[in-house]
Amino acid sequence: MIKRLLPHLIPVFLLFLVVSLYSLIPEPLEAVRLRFFDLFQQMQPRLYEPAPVKIIDVDEESLARHGQWPWPRSLIAQLVLRLKEEGAEVIGFDVLFPEPDRTSPRNIVPLWPDTPETSRLKTEIANLPDHDEIFAKAIGEAKVVSSFSLHREANKSEPVRKAGFSFAGDMPGQFLSDFPGAVTSLPGIEKAAAGNAIVNYFPEYDGIIRRVPLLFQLRGNLYPQLALEATRLFLGAPGYIVKSSGGSGEASFGKKTGIVAIKVGKHVIPTDAKGRIWLYDTGSIPERYVPAWRVLDKDMGDQSVKDSIVFIGTSAIGLKDLRSTPLAPSAAGVELHAQIAEQILQDRYLYRPDWAIGAEVSFIVALGLVLVLVMPHLGAAVSAVLCAFCFAGIYYGSWIAYSQHQWLVDPLIPSVACLVIYLSSSLIHFLQTDSEKRHIRGAFSRYLAPAIVAELANNPDRLRLGGEMKEMSLLFADIRGFTTLSERFEPEELTHFMNRFLTPMTEIILQHKGTIDKYMGDCIMAFWNAPLDDPEHRAHACRAALEMQAHLVKWNAELEKETAAGAKNFGAVKLGIGLNTGRCCVGNMGSDQRFDYSAMGDAVNLASRLESLSRNYGVEILAGENTRDNLPGFCFLEVDTVRVKGKTKPARLFALLGDASLENAPGFTSLKSKHAQMLAAYRSQSWKEALALARELKGMKIPGLELEMLYALYAQRIEQYAAVSPGQDWDGVTIAMSK
Repeated sequence: MIKRLLPHLIPVFLLFLVVSLYSLIPEPLEAVRLRFFDLFQQMQPRLYEPAPVKIIDVDEESLARHGQWPWPRSLIAQLVLRLKEEGAEVIGFDVLFPEPDRTSPRNIVPLWPDTPETSRLKTEIANLPDHDEIFAKAIGEAKVVSSFSLHREANKSEPVRKAGFSFAGDMPGQFLSDFPGAVTSLPGIEKAAAGNAIVNYFPEYDGIIRRVPLLFQLRGNLYPQLALEATRLFLGAPGYIVKSSGGSGEASFGKKTGIVAIKVGKHVIPTDAKGRIWLYDTGSIPERYVPAWRVLDKDMGDQSVKDSIVFIGTSAIGLKDLRSTPLAPSAAGVELHAQIAEQILQDRYLYRPDWAIGAEVSFIVALGLVLVLVMPHLGAAVSAVLCAFCFAGIYYGSWIAYSQHQWLVDPLIPSVACLVIYLSSSLIHFLQTDSEKRHIRGAFSRYLAPAIVAELANNPDRLRLGGEMKEMSLLFADIRGFTTLSERFEPEELTHFMNRFLTPMTEIILQHKGTIDKYMGDCIMAFWNAPLDDPEHRAHACRAALEMQAHLVKWNAELEKETAAGAKNFGAVKLGIGLNTGRCCVGNMGSDQRFDYSAMGDAVNLASRLESLSRNYGVEILAGENTRDNLPGFCFLEVDTVRVKGKTKPARLFALLGDASLENAPGFTSLKSKHAQMLAAYRSQSWKEALALARELKGMKIPGLELEMLYALYAQRIEQYAAVSPGQDWDGVTIAMSK
């Protein structure tokens, strides 16, 4: 039961492990996820549409014309007044003014030496207007947002709050980091400004700014971000409404999940739980920029800031206000404020919905379970295609969510889940296949040659019901007189004896690429050229038969030694072998529940008959004509032409006596010649000549050959036919009456 469920249980376990990654390792996953979101923006940035938002850029040319930074506050005051003249609605400073202007007269005079020449000048200059006062006055005449920054070192700076906050749901402060200190602009500047805001950015782990906080907390008090505050003044809104978990229409199920949105004027800004807005990047757009020198020199050209929010900042490399964004490794920091203001005014947001994680987890579980159920039943190629299709679907769906709805939906974890299930299912399938191959090797290694076992292991589909017609060589080997021999054994002794006999005989067959079909008591059936093709199947069968007989000689010698040492005397074991070649049906025969890999056909039946007939002729190996024909390297001797029971067509029988070396043995050439003469005389009914040759052949002694019984049989036949003629129509064929 467990083994059957294993292909499903392990992928299911890994699936839920992947799902748990959301809580186990959120930061590394978030890092990779953000890279995907960057890629989406790079593929399709936010389309820039003209908006009432401009950047007054203190660029390299402005510095060259009006001096190095920081400029005197009197010059910056001129810039503010010029922007007001040009019709700017709101002016936001991406610049801090925390210290008095060092170029103000009252700050410069103390640095002069105390001499008679400077005394009168000091008095006159000390009465000149202070640059900071000039700047504050200019600020008071326009809608200006001053700025300050937060830091982790505690101090007593308390920025002025210009806007009010109201709340719906949980108090937002608990979801924001609480900073202990701030660096503020001068009190006079803050007081004169219509708004006051924070300019901090907090890049991601890799230094890229993707999410910009709209709210900050300083010692428990909330403050807005510069772009948000400038937009509030532009819209004429008195303050902000912050909606958090637990607010109207927000299902948080009793949990404090964070900030949901910020409303300013009629615009509702979706945020993440920490009050951050995603930067929907357009990249750097020249139309946004107006060089500061053009404003000061009253040379606006075709550029206008009328009825616009303008942010004053710098793109000059030396002033080091450059930031990395998804589309640019070094963008002017002021540009981020401008882009956030554009997004708010145009309601163009990138948004990772608060339901995204729940939807992603549900999708992962649903897709994962489907794959877990389906993949174990598919092949490796189909599973790979299915996995690739799922990958494509996941990323395409995520892309559609981004490109058409501006939703940031994670493709990473679903694709990881898909990959994990595919890999685990593939691994389990591989292990199961490997186990099946080992099982096949184990099951067949006792019956087939190692090469054949390897082929079946690599192609298990061949182990199914069905057969094919092909030419095969077949071998039947049987112990002669086994019934009498077995009467000498106890059951345990007989089992041991047969194992000793069958084991080496089987090894010889397998070594010569044969396949063991079956054991039938003391009989072995084997064949060649299946299941693997073997062009030399006849030669391999003949070599196996000769080696089996050679081994039997050695084994009988061992039995004789054992008998001399006091063991039970079993006598010499004799083996008859029948060989035949012909077309057979070979394959898995049986039922769906149990089958054997076997061969059937007339050639099989004849091989079995030849084994039985071998004892009649007194030869050890009897082969059919198809086995012998055109087979060099072996020594055959024609024995007879026989019509076996149940067949009308006669078969020529040949004794396999040895390999090619026997042809050159002393006296064998003469024996073979006289043997051919005897058969010719026998078949022509020249009984006297045939009998003389049979008797002569019986007396010939060739080392290693025992053919006396064969020639005795022919002498007896000739004498019988000489006494009672078989008739003129006799064809020389012997009728075999038994199987």
